[in-house]
Amino acid sequence: MTAPDILAPHLTPGGHLLAVPEDAEPLLADEIRLRLGSSFALGTGHGLLHLGTAEIGRILPPAWAWWRDFAARYVTALCATPEGGEIAVVTPATRDFDALIADAPAMTGGEYLTPDVLATLWGEINTALHQELATAKVSLQDFLRSRHPAWNLVGRVHFNLAENRKDPESPFAFLATYTSRLSAHGKAQHQPLSQALAEFSGARSKAQLLSLLLPVQRAAEHCDWLREMVVTGEIYHPLRWTPLDAHRFLTDLPKLETAGIVVRTPGVWQSGRPARPVVKASVGARPPSLLGKEALLDFSMEVSLDGECLNAAEVRDLLKGADGLQLIRGRWVEVDKKKLSRLLKRFEAMEQAAKTGLPFNEALRLLAGVSLDDSSDPTDRDWSQLVAGQWLADVLQELRQPEGLAQISPGPELKASLRPYQQAGVRWLYLLTRLGLGACLADDMGLGKTMQVLSLLLVLKRESAGTQPSLLVAPASLLANWAAEAERFAPSLRVLIAHPSVMPAPDLRALDATQLADIDLVITSFGSLLRQPVLAAIQWRVAVVDEAQTIKNPGAKQTRQVKQLRAQSRIALTGTPVENRLSDLWSIFDFTHPGLLGSDKVFANFTRRLAKAEHFGPLRTLVRPYILRRLKTDKRVIDDLPDKTELKAWCHLSPTQAALYQRAVKDLAAALEDAEGIGRKGVVLSFLMRFKQICNHPSQWLGDAAWKADDSGKFARLRQLVEVVAAKQEKVLVFTQFREATEPLAAFLGSIFGREGLVLHGGTPVAKRRELVKRFQEDELTPFFVLSLKAGGAGLNLTAASHVIHYDRWWNPAVENQATDRAFRIGQQRNVLVHKFICRGTIEDRIDQLIEAKQQLVKDVLEDGAELLLTEMSDRELLDLVKLDVHAAQEN
Repeated sequence: MTAPDILAPHLTPGGHLLAVPEDAEPLLADEIRLRLGSSFALGTGHGLLHLGTAEIGRILPPAWAWWRDFAARYVTALCATPEGGEIAVVTPATRDFDALIADAPAMTGGEYLTPDVLATLWGEINTALHQELATAKVSLQDFLRSRHPAWNLVGRVHFNLAENRKDPESPFAFLATYTSRLSAHGKAQHQPLSQALAEFSGARSKAQLLSLLLPVQRAAEHCDWLREMVVTGEIYHPLRWTPLDAHRFLTDLPKLETAGIVVRTPGVWQSGRPARPVVKASVGARPPSLLGKEALLDFSMEVSLDGECLNAAEVRDLLKGADGLQLIRGRWVEVDKKKLSRLLKRFEAMEQAAKTGLPFNEALRLLAGVSLDDSSDPTDRDWSQLVAGQWLADVLQELRQPEGLAQISPGPELKASLRPYQQAGVRWLYLLTRLGLGACLADDMGLGKTMQVLSLLLVLKRESAGTQPSLLVAPASLLANWAAEAERFAPSLRVLIAHPSVMPAPDLRALDATQLADIDLVITSFGSLLRQPVLAAIQWRVAVVDEAQTIKNPGAKQTRQVKQLRAQSRIALTGTPVENRLSDLWSIFDFTHPGLLGSDKVFANFTRRLAKAEHFGPLRTLVRPYILRRLKTDKRVIDDLPDKTELKAWCHLSPTQAALYQRAVKDLAAALEDAEGIGRKGVVLSFLMRFKQICNHPSQWLGDAAWKADDSGKFARLRQLVEVVAAKQEKVLVFTQFREATEPLAAFLGSIFGREGLVLHGGTPVAKRRELVKRFQEDELTPFFVLSLKAGGAGLNLTAASHVIHYDRWWNPAVENQATDRAFRIGQQRNVLVHKFICRGTIEDRIDQLIEAKQQLVKDVLEDGAELLLTEMSDRELLDLVKLDVHAAQEN
């Protein structure tokens, strides 16, 4: 069995890190892929331990490099363990983990990164270390040395730099020391390096001395001044150093530390280096005259030192002095005249250009430390600083923490109560729309994005003096959901559905701004938007795109059309983690915040530079204020969700399905003319089954074994839904009452998830059922389970699933609920979403209406076998029930 060509780290919702085969770039070198595959096969802790000890210096894709850095931090802490001492590695503080998470690159499961998850993984590395040490039966030092020479623990050499102000000619002192042992209080005991020559003078200790000096020898290969000190023996003596000597030492700090040398500098120097003069600018101190992405912000600059402003004379003196270290205001300052001069010119030019105002997008990029071109030097951030002024800082703080925003309520016009997190979401959306900015509401599926948008529209309607309509673009299958939710929860909103299923084609073509003067919300589909270019010419208050992953392909016609919409604010709704797929992120932000991330080519080059530098913090900082994402699993945010939420998934019929359905209606009418008595019941039952099969897939009725994805509206809706589930690495149960549909459904789902799932039907042996249930419950990589309703509707415990899909309806709520309870039962720790597929304009639609209406027919009929009592209907009642509403049934 060969290893997979591509291996990627997947963090699961359960907080487990897995190495998973994946069909995506970038590739791992074969030898690294094989090593990672075998180490992670032993467990997450073993995989991370290997990554942090043995893959140092290797070229890795960004996600793997980030996990290597995490694991290497554990190993670095491990290096403080004295030889022969007890291993005790302290878990970093939450703030340290938070900083690490903030700089994480795009990866599958990135939304599940939390300090608690990292702390757990830290513990798993520790457990794996002890297991491997016990198996190898070697010392910790020998174990680490076998992985990589950089983890040399036989003593640590320290290079110490100190100020010596009593010596004006040589104001610095240098001394090399080493840690010989730990004191009784656990403090490192330092000795001059020369003492090592005496301590390890014996023949038996020669290996220890060589091991101790190995980092010095390694560093000397890259530092000429150190090589000379080693050759002359000066490394073993205290030395007087000039500012030039000290700066040369500071310049090579990364090389020294990479070699394994510990560097200590004067305690008054923050972060181990002398202060640097910083070219500092402030943007957005005052509110702009205009809001939105066209806003122009104020800009001012100064040169500061440790937060204190330097005057013009002091800046001139810095530029006239020598490169390296200069003494100013009684302290040593590190100066790079060329860089300082270049940054001064750059910021002065920006200040001059911004006299009329700095463009909003450019200001946001500067604040995030993002440069979309290659002109900037990554080291500039060490010599320059751009901060948000008071007004902009307050706005960004409000966007990042919407819970603290001032209350805004839709009032009694909303016929529902918003949960606290939904209230915060409405306030966040309102702030962005008031500022004329875009938003990406990326809450988990089932958390009420629809309710939050309707609430926003109610607030805007109440505040608006004149009516300016808003536009909602959604997949055609969701239009009915939006219309129903608006009618139920926001009946005061005047809604127009611009779609052939509701409006005649001539009326659609005749739509213009005048006709929309009294409308609050226009709802249309992506397809209708393409056919109604007038919608792109109207100025909307808000343009909302639901299922925004639909516009992730920037070259698609519908994407281009959506991005031509004119609106004061644009809102994207999606349940997928857009931050984990950078190309999707760009396309969605190209709609919500045009220009913020540059063109697609510019953004691709920019992200490649981020990946090369293994530094994604600037991008996250840039987009974070405009993405609001809450997870069902985050009890810190959401603690009042119902355990089970039922949703209707409306489906359209494909042209083939519609034609077959209409023919079946005609055939039924003809058959009823000659049928009577028991024969009539048989005719009705057979046609009811035929309608169900056609609604599922034409191939189920035709028996042609084709099961093409494009031939079924339910397959299209299933793909749309399951792509979100797959992106979240969640699990789903799919119920069907037809055994013959289970395998085709599993094959289709497998193509979406990229891996196989499980199938259970009446022909599955009992013993195998237990095995299948165990695999679904325990194997995090088994994403779905297709079950026939009778075989899997009772007696199974499948709490690993957080989604239940009823692909076809049993027309009996009790039976459906029993199946749903395979996931929603004792032991379930997830919120379960139940999706019931219904084909619009068909018998499925009308049976659902009967169930919703809670008529006596439902109670008496559906709970005791719908099909049998439906046979008692008159011919006219039956044909009215099954007739096809072509406009509602077909997607346009």
